[in-house]
Amino acid sequence: MNDSNRSEPADPGWAWAAYQPEARRPWSLARAGHLYRRSGFGGTWEQLQQALSDGPQHTVDKLLRPQADVEAFNRRCDESENIAAGSLDGLRAWWLRRMMETPHPLLEKMTLFWHGYFATSGGDLNNARWMQEHVRLLRSHALGSFGALLQAMSRDLAMLQWLGADANRKAAPNDSFVRPLMETFTLGPGHFTEDDVREAARAFTGWFVLRGQVRYLAQEHDETVKHLLGQEGNFAAEDMVRIVLQQPATAQTAVRRLYRWLISETDEPSEALIAPLAASFAKDYDVSKLVETMLRSNLFFSPQAYRRKVKCPVEYAVGISRAMEAMVSATQLAQDVAGLGQDLCCPPTVKGWTGGRYWINTATLVGRHNLAAALLHSGKPYDGKLDPWAVAQRHGHATPEAAARFLLDLLLQGDLQADVRETLLQSASATNGDGPETTLRRFAYAVVTIPEYQLA
Repeated sequence: MNDSNRSEPADPGWAWAAYQPEARRPWSLARAGHLYRRSGFGGTWEQLQQALSDGPQHTVDKLLRPQADVEAFNRRCDESENIAAGSLDGLRAWWLRRMMETPHPLLEKMTLFWHGYFATSGGDLNNARWMQEHVRLLRSHALGSFGALLQAMSRDLAMLQWLGADANRKAAPNDSFVRPLMETFTLGPGHFTEDDVREAARAFTGWFVLRGQVRYLAQEHDETVKHLLGQEGNFAAEDMVRIVLQQPATAQTAVRRLYRWLISETDEPSEALIAPLAASFAKDYDVSKLVETMLRSNLFFSPQAYRRKVKCPVEYAVGISRAMEAMVSATQLAQDVAGLGQDLCCPPTVKGWTGGRYWINTATLVGRHNLAAALLHSGKPYDGKLDPWAVAQRHGHATPEAAARFLLDLLLQGDLQADVRETLLQSASATNGDGPETTLRRFAYAVVTIPEYQLA
């Protein structure tokens, strides 16, 4: 995808207009793969081929509103979740299994986004059920209203407990929740003062976590007038959230974070580029509409966004599994993903995971190679359930040579420099006396460990 200069700044009018394929910028397997990586965890061969047939806009329609029975899937998952969530290990495994199986990958991808946005660590709670409800809450609002999600977070037991905001007395206002709310979740540094933090904490007085429940004690609420972000009144907690949502900086913060998640994490977007999306988002805080604008846009399908994001460990691991059309042990996978730096349900700080280049270092790169080897090995710990040769045969490729070319298209959409592609294909022809299954396992491992595959 070299139809534009990567370093050329994007005009906002062109950037957010819907991409329309043309001779200079055709709809292609590479663009379809890009869409499935960013909106989910990568596409299966059937999904990629269907996307080529449907075109970009209809494919985005399906990603936003899947034709499959998502409600039935959710009910089945919720039943198994109730069993699995007795422990944090069970909850992590359950969530990864859901990512591998879901008919609505965009919903899970956005749930993962909000998990890093409203970072809460179950490891410090000693109560997996609280973390279970926290993730459910994120999912229920993942493509809904940011305003409703923010209000829900202000009553979320897991978050309040983790932040130390489990008691907010009139005589001792607690800013453990309102400070990260203003600094990290909404306004950002420089858009509020210490006086605003103190007044916001007073607005939140009366809220407690008692016996595993979030409760409001009216006698502990400060009923006096507060002065918050230029407004004056006898504000309560919901008023504070409402006032924060009225500030332009809140929409800008959310849009920038989502830009980094869906568009690019290598270049900081200009204020001019973000402005139209932030202005539109501030009107109704409709997350689905914002996501849709980004996924349909010229900028999303341009070289400025293509492979400009490092796959997080979850994306890397789940992507291999989904491409190979098979399930693996989610319990084992959760442990291996945690070893790569992304311990689900246990983000390191209130700011979530740093991401980007921080995902890749000497240790984690070796770890990714080891995970890929384990996933594609015929034995333990994943029992050979991911079988590249079987997938290639299923889609009509009966020789190792044809299967190798197919795997390049499946995993990288064939978008490689000619010399890299030739080197990889030559490795597939060096069978060393092995059968096609072993040869293709070794070939798939070579593909998913090259630098290009680390990028979303």
